Amino acid sequence: MDSKVEMFIKRARSELDSAKILSEVSNKKELKDTFKIGEDETFYGGAISHAYYAIFYCAKAMLLTKKIETDAPEIHKKTLDEFKKTFIDTGIMDARLLIIYKQMIVRAEALLEIYKQEKKKRGNFTYNTIPQANKDPAEESIKNAKEFYKHCDAYISS
Repeated sequence: MDSKVEMFIKRARSELDSAKILSEVSNKKELKDTFKIGEDETFYGGAISHAYYAIFYCAKAMLLTKKIETDAPEIHKKTLDEFKKTFIDTGIMDARLLIIYKQMIVRAEALLEIYKQEKKKRGNFTYNTIPQANKDPAEESIKNAKEFYKHCDAYISS
């Protein structure tokens, strides 16, 4: 396996593990106690971000198997477009993976929008409840990232 492909797939695995860890800490009182984290604190937004990056790095690794590199500016858009063209449009990979990738981008953009809004409303009730409200999307993001990773890792390993 090419060293850059290996680097990106390992990075994807690390991001997926980070997402799972943040979700676990958010869900378990004993872990919060261990790390001296307030009971009402959560890290679901971080879990969503890490799940997205797991998918992003999987896509980068997949593209490198075809000698396709993407870079700034607009690296995320370029990576998505190239992944679609190279793996989905050609039928090499299931179109459902593209849907997962697009959903994760939407979630990441939604988090950015929440951040912008909440920055303005700092300290009010909505600001204090947003992290807990991200639990279900975080769990779905992690599930999607696991599936995306599984398929990409199998392709790369074959």
